[in-house]
Amino acid sequence: MNAWDELVQRCALRRRDKIGPLSDEAYAELLLAVRADPEAFVDTSVERSALVMARALDAYRASCRDDDLLDDAAYEAERARRLAALHAECVLAREIDESSLDANLMQLLTADLEPDPLLEGLLELEKDFSCDEPPAGDAWDDVFYRPHLRLRAAVARTCADSARFKMARDAALSVIDASPSDPLGARHTCMLAYARLEDEAGFDAVSARFSRQESSWSHLARAIMLYKLDRMPAARRALRGFDGLCPGGAYALLRPTYVELYLPDRPEVAPCSFEESMLAVREAEPVIADTPDFIPWCQDQEWLVASAARFAEGHDLDW
Repeated sequence: MNAWDELVQRCALRRRDKIGPLSDEAYAELLLAVRADPEAFVDTSVERSALVMARALDAYRASCRDDDLLDDAAYEAERARRLAALHAECVLAREIDESSLDANLMQLLTADLEPDPLLEGLLELEKDFSCDEPPAGDAWDDVFYRPHLRLRAAVARTCADSARFKMARDAALSVIDASPSDPLGARHTCMLAYARLEDEAGFDAVSARFSRQESSWSHLARAIMLYKLDRMPAARRALRGFDGLCPGGAYALLRPTYVELYLPDRPEVAPCSFEESMLAVREAEPVIADTPDFIPWCQDQEWLVASAARFAEGHDLDW
């Protein structure tokens, strides 16, 4: 979530509505002025709430930078501290504007709940913030509708985390239908759900919908799906694709590491990078847990283990 960019858009659109119709050039100049000093254009409770959220997210992300220097006990203490600080700011943002869906969503996410109670809370938010049909075209283009897309994408991911794979698939598809550009990556959740459901036709349909652009999620989900379908040569080829096209993917799969909460959505990472592979493996955990022989099978692939070991050695990682 680029909270500052969305705050700029909200302030600029409100100011344009206030002063009347503007040419494209005039509106572009207005955007530049707001972007240069967004706080000067914050006039309403909605915008004040968004400003609190933007500052809080900046502080939270800055506090994560030195985590690698901490031992386990210090890391747990620091994580609890920063989540509590962010949670308090989300409560403040909600008090400023109770109608802020983003503030309500972030307040729930920063409570760090288990998947089942988190899903219950997310579904309650959907009831409380029910809205009309998505705007025509790509709903992401409407900055005021984006919180609804973020909430629905969080529902999809949490359904997958709690092993509700059909619900995850349906929720993810609803995000894609509303926003075909899919900046929130709901297609990744969808592919993992299709893998667990052993639905190759559904998987291929989503892949085709995005011109078969590959990602760490698609490579890993395909390998899991083909393994579950007992098509072992094809599964082995898919696993080789994950290893070869996602540098560090083998290490991420065989040595999974903790991934921070998505607040409120996935962090932006390079396609098929090691960072993306870590996210994909984390999100695939419920599917892998339901396929207990998959990891031992991966560990039996000597070339995969060798690739993971080389990556660890080259990047000074434990092995």
